[in-house]
Amino acid sequence: MEQDLFHLQEEQQKQREAPLAVRMRPRDLNEFHGQTAILAPGKPLHKIVTGDLPISVILYGPPGTGKTTLARLIARRTAAAFVQLNAVNSGVADIRRVVKDARDRRGLYGQRTIVFIDELHRFNRAQQDALLPFVEDGTVTLIGATTENPFYAVNAPLVSRARVFEFVPLNEDELTAVVKAALADERGLPEIVCPPSALAELVRLADGDARRALNILELSAALAPDRVLTVAGVQAAAQRRYLLYDRAGDQHYDTISAFIKSLRGSDPDAALHYLARMLEAGEDPLYIARRLIVHASEDVGLADPRALSVAVSACQAVEMVGLPEGRLALAQAALYIATAPKSNAVCTAIDAARRDIQQGKGGSVPPHLRNPANPAAARQLGHGQGYKYPHDYPGNFVPQSYLPDDMAGSLYYQPTDNGYERKIRRRLQDWRQKGG
Repeated sequence: MEQDLFHLQEEQQKQREAPLAVRMRPRDLNEFHGQTAILAPGKPLHKIVTGDLPISVILYGPPGTGKTTLARLIARRTAAAFVQLNAVNSGVADIRRVVKDARDRRGLYGQRTIVFIDELHRFNRAQQDALLPFVEDGTVTLIGATTENPFYAVNAPLVSRARVFEFVPLNEDELTAVVKAALADERGLPEIVCPPSALAELVRLADGDARRALNILELSAALAPDRVLTVAGVQAAAQRRYLLYDRAGDQHYDTISAFIKSLRGSDPDAALHYLARMLEAGEDPLYIARRLIVHASEDVGLADPRALSVAVSACQAVEMVGLPEGRLALAQAALYIATAPKSNAVCTAIDAARRDIQQGKGGSVPPHLRNPANPAAARQLGHGQGYKYPHDYPGNFVPQSYLPDDMAGSLYYQPTDNGYERKIRRRLQDWRQKGG
């Protein structure tokens, strides 16, 4: 009895000393904030949780959005045995032990087993394969949590046997509700006063992450001498706004995609935003420079031929001077491409030509275009004979056929009326008319 009392006091002391984010974990779905698109009453995930349904799920999304919290809520209300593993320090032997216990539990007591695996993407292929058959036959119900896109980071057979639910960053109203709950609840910081200005700054700096919001609140409260939070105190506690960015994950690809589409869409302000976002998050500046080179040709092309030169120069500048000065060359190139006239005619033309080659079109090079480097062979075989040297004709142009016979008349490059391509279009039209 005395030992039980001692353990109870120890647990109570541990709870009091736990970080605020741990103390404020929701105790039921009514205290859970965010993810209404998938967790509102009537939604599939809500039915799985409240109905204790034996359906495996993978919860995918950035940190601080409630994945582990929801798993803990499931553990509180399920009639099944709940076993937690962390993919960082668990292996195949742990999976086999959990599966054996699950079989025994079902055989002896008819009880299901839910296995919650945090950071599921950290399991290697062998570990995921070891788990797969037991998820498939229902020996265990899987709840996996991951910050990586499961369609890339988790084996396809395992993903196909689970419902994937994407968690998104909390919006300002949801984060505000999280912070206000911590300021009102006895488990939190009811003695702290948080004026609207400090609350708004805290929510902004948390950037959709509920755990980060509570961590900033806790440190801000510790730094507040009179128990009243200030904007400056919140900023000091946060140090700087947290940028959710993984150079090998979704945020990397999502941000570079937004950057490219902003360039293509001629929005220089958005392009600078995403450029700054990548640089602040530590993205490789040469990676950005290479993407600028690609899109100078793909999205601007000959509508402004200088765009490619600007992009290549920016890449060389970054190589020579590095950061932080290299950011200026990247910004200059991004602004040039974003504000340049647009044409994807170069991309369309080369892709059309490649398709014809891949389909076996083309035939032999016409005799008059072949190399006449060996005069004797040229005379005997006819190589180069009949070729008209354009510089011998007015305007340095003379109509003649350059394509293989079976490709005669093929048109790949269709210049637009944008920028410099308008001049190219007129010039080509004039030459084609002369050629008949």
